[in-house]
Amino acid sequence: MGVGHGWRVALCEADGMVRTLLGWIWAVVALVAASGPVQAAPTLEAVRARGVLNCGVTSGLAGFSAPDDKGVWAGIDVDFCKAVAAAIFGADAKVKYAPLSSKERFTALQSGEVDVLARNTTWTMSRDTTQGLTFSVINYFDGQGFMVKKASGVTSAKQLGGATVCVQSGTTSELNLADYFRTNNLPYKVVVFDKNAESLSAYDAGRCDAFTTDASSLYSERLKLGAVEGHVVLPEIISKEPLGPVVRQGDEQWINIIRWTHFAMVGAEELGISRGNVRTLGNSANPEVRRLIGEEGDFGKGIGLSRDWAVRIIEAVGNYGESFERNLGSGSRLAITRGQNRLWTEGGLQYAPPIR
Repeated sequence: MGVGHGWRVALCEADGMVRTLLGWIWAVVALVAASGPVQAAPTLEAVRARGVLNCGVTSGLAGFSAPDDKGVWAGIDVDFCKAVAAAIFGADAKVKYAPLSSKERFTALQSGEVDVLARNTTWTMSRDTTQGLTFSVINYFDGQGFMVKKASGVTSAKQLGGATVCVQSGTTSELNLADYFRTNNLPYKVVVFDKNAESLSAYDAGRCDAFTTDASSLYSERLKLGAVEGHVVLPEIISKEPLGPVVRQGDEQWINIIRWTHFAMVGAEELGISRGNVRTLGNSANPEVRRLIGEEGDFGKGIGLSRDWAVRIIEAVGNYGESFERNLGSGSRLAITRGQNRLWTEGGLQYAPPIR
């Protein structure tokens, strides 16, 4: 046997070993892929170990998150916190509410003080890309407006040239205000406050001619004034304010839990699943209904939850329409029309991807 022949044999043997090793590697990869996604879930694990969801909310905004005189929290954002807790624990009471100002909210989330921020917060590019945070979904489509005293005779925002406007600092409202007056070449004066309550009090005391914030908030804040009928919300909407829950970046499973909690509520409304009938649909012939309530497939597994995760949500707070009407719509003191927050099948923007 020549030397060259020996090397060829050795090389063939080495090549065979490499091929065998690669075969093993690909087999392992295929096995992992077949078993489903493997994701770190530090937030879900921490919440379960703690036994309670820490949810960041406003310090008091009727319709979104506010405590009553007995300290019981209510609002569409509070319902969202309850829905997440119900999906995880099967009990919507396992929530600790952390009232946060506009300046405190992002720091509280970044530091881990809260697990999710459900605090009528506007989704913007800078917030979504530069602060280590992720906006998972839009649970309320809003826009900024103005409130003035009815006695002023002002019926349009275009009549506010030279006016003094009260606004909360550190918000998109402050930035949008400047953009609006600049775009329309209108002079104005601004009075800035750290808290929304301070802005409202200053407006009520006559320190400014108008008060500006999200239109939904204007209807809510107006209820705090002595003579509600003495104040009007002007018709102009000067910005896009997509509001929704916020989480920290880097935990995909937690982001999915937050996202699909909202989608479960929207999908339930579209399918006619309500708080009152969700436990009675086990024999439904509709495959979409059966998938949502866990009778077909185990879609909760993919986000680390039980098969009946969506049933828990709907039983706790109802579908999206029920939550909206109870907190913001005809069943509330605010009586806000759904507008853009109607289902997509009714001309609105609320739309949930399919569960399949």
